[in-house]
Amino acid sequence: MRVLLIEDENSLGKEVKRFLEEESFLCDWASSLADASENIAINPYDFILLDLGLPDGDGLDLMEEIQENQKESSVIILTARSEINDRVKGLERGADDYLSKPFSLLELKARMQAISRRKGGWNTNTLEIGDFQLDLSAKTIQFEDQEIPLTAKEYKLLHFMLINKGRVLNRFQLAEHLWGDHLDDDHQSNYIDVHIKNIRKKLGDFAPTDWLQTVRGLGYKIQK
Repeated sequence: MRVLLIEDENSLGKEVKRFLEEESFLCDWASSLADASENIAINPYDFILLDLGLPDGDGLDLMEEIQENQKESSVIILTARSEINDRVKGLERGADDYLSKPFSLLELKARMQAISRRKGGWNTNTLEIGDFQLDLSAKTIQFEDQEIPLTAKEYKLLHFMLINKGRVLNRFQLAEHLWGDHLDDDHQSNYIDVHIKNIRKKLGDFAPTDWLQTVRGLGYKIQK
């Protein structure tokens, strides 16, 4: 998942960014309203972590841009403000949740996971994909009671596609999620196609995988 952290406090920004990257998130960090606005206009994000007290303006002023340019992103407000009105305004403008500073990084992760489950219609740590079950805690996939040996990257790729179920993901997005950098087109195509082929082969030995679709000329998606 790709995250935009909007936070002007240097020590907190470094801490949150480091934590998210250790948890396999891709994290961009903006420390001002202007930098955040530029990132929102250019890059697609799964989560936006929004501080309200920025040096060049109110973080709430970004909510309109987020609604316009980041329709599929989830917003968590991070604020030291104690007044309920600020929280209410954020939620009314489209934020999904808020955390008051200081906060636990583990709680931040848990809230992000809860939002992902809620938006994906998930109520447990076990997700159904066709005839298969994805265990989010153990990071495994099973058919009936038999575990299927996916590699870490194959599991990560399948999980990322499931989070974005119904959405076409191109090879660039999938490669960026797996490796966190920008590979050239030939390598992207090769590595991603090989992983998709291996996933289909391993799962296809147990049950059909027609829900994992190739969208010609665009990329791949998991059908809703």
